[in-house]
Amino acid sequence: MSDTTQKTAVRPTGVTMSMALPWLIAGAFLLVMPYVFTSNSAITIMNQMAITIIFALSYNMLLGQAGMLSFGHAVYMGVGGFMCVHIMNYVEDYSIPLPLPLLPLFGGLFGLGLATIVGSFSTRRAGTVFAMISLGVGELIAACSIIIVAFFGGEEGVSGDRTMGLPFFGNEFLQQIDVYYLISFWVMLSALLMFLFSRTPVGRMANAVRDNPERAEFLGYSARWVRYYSFCAAGFFAGIAGGLFAISYEILTAENLGLLLSGEILLITFLGGVGFFFGPIIGAIVFTLLQTVLSLQTELWQLYVGALFVATVMFFPGGLAGVLMMHVPAIRLGNAKLLVVPYIKTLIPATIGILAISGFIEILFYSRHAPVGETEMTVFWTDIDTASIVPWIVTVGLALVCFWITKRNAPELVETWHRANAIDGGKA
Repeated sequence: MSDTTQKTAVRPTGVTMSMALPWLIAGAFLLVMPYVFTSNSAITIMNQMAITIIFALSYNMLLGQAGMLSFGHAVYMGVGGFMCVHIMNYVEDYSIPLPLPLLPLFGGLFGLGLATIVGSFSTRRAGTVFAMISLGVGELIAACSIIIVAFFGGEEGVSGDRTMGLPFFGNEFLQQIDVYYLISFWVMLSALLMFLFSRTPVGRMANAVRDNPERAEFLGYSARWVRYYSFCAAGFFAGIAGGLFAISYEILTAENLGLLLSGEILLITFLGGVGFFFGPIIGAIVFTLLQTVLSLQTELWQLYVGALFVATVMFFPGGLAGVLMMHVPAIRLGNAKLLVVPYIKTLIPATIGILAISGFIEILFYSRHAPVGETEMTVFWTDIDTASIVPWIVTVGLALVCFWITKRNAPELVETWHRANAIDGGKA
């Protein structure tokens, strides 16, 4: 056997191992997380992260892979969750021998069924037409949640009890950690299946249809059917996320179908990075932390999330994943160490300036909405008096000084960035 043949024979094994390593690391990470964060509240937050990851990845199948901007993707998650809650109740009322871990599959199938119906007429066109149809369908089904009380439960929603099902190897899922490992299993399975779908001919052609549907038509592929298959697959995995939501929280309401949730998943996907498979995963983790942890510290958390989203769209269109991938060339060239000092000199003052602006906003908000006579508040673990002029001067002055330092050091960072991405390290 020649050297060329040997290299060709060995290459697939190396590619397979390199592709499997991130999944093995992610699986090990999910296994040990409950032993690092042992409180029930932390495990609940991790469950929410995992559900949001599946939901965001399913949305990325529409937007990132097929180029379909949807404003009603929460519908498929919601109807899948409602179906799973009803199955929970049927299992309890009629003693159906159905293990709880299989429940998300029924949510996925119900989401798939709805997606096949809606996709039959909504995927004929992409762009604005598809976006408006998705918005109309989402609002239509959200309105039906108040009318069709038998299925959606009206304003109160539908609740169930996951512990009344058939025990799974003696496990009745009484504790949050049991639910965590169930959700973790479905996260790994769903993410792997979505990743494999992106590597199929349909997934590859979805990228071609996204970039240039006319050229895909010239090659003999139907852009409409490619969009339709991607739409159905996205609805299936969104339904799985809804089923996991039903298992975790044991209640579904009209909020799980509304436009607000569809807007949140759009924000999450853009924040993480539409052009990368792991982008929605990063976005789901960051947004869930902001929604759960930051909301406990301030009432203005949505303002900060919105500002982060706007800054990401304006300055980093590739999202947080795009920011990470920007450093890959410098790392491969061995020049990443050149960026350490400029980053410290630029990003630390910028971060302090942003925190100072946030402190000023918090003081202003408290002074406008605090009860009459109360002037004491805590900002960044520091007790201050809003009636004094000192906190106002300190926050504004600190922000101006830090932003001036950032602006002064920015040219050095730009120059070093070009050097780090040059083959010769910028010596030429």
